Amino acid sequence: MDAEELTSLAASTADKDPLAGLGSVARLRAETERIEAVLVRHARDNGATWPQIAAALGVSKQAVHKKHSGRGLSGRRS
Repeated sequence: MDAEELTSLAASTADKDPLAGLGSVARLRAETERIEAVLVRHARDNGATWPQIAAALGVSKQAVHKKHSGRGLSGRRS
């Protein structure tokens, strides 16, 4: 999903129909989770530490490690 699609989806959260807005929120949440996973994987591949990534996300090192320490695209353990 590109920036224009994300912007459109974010705008649709203000739909007069709250159920439509909630559907947009769910899609945004899924897309931001996907983007976060990709960026964390790239950061790790570029040598970033778990504490650095946690600070960038505003969470604890334990939280980010638990969420993202599984296998990445490369198939290796982080």
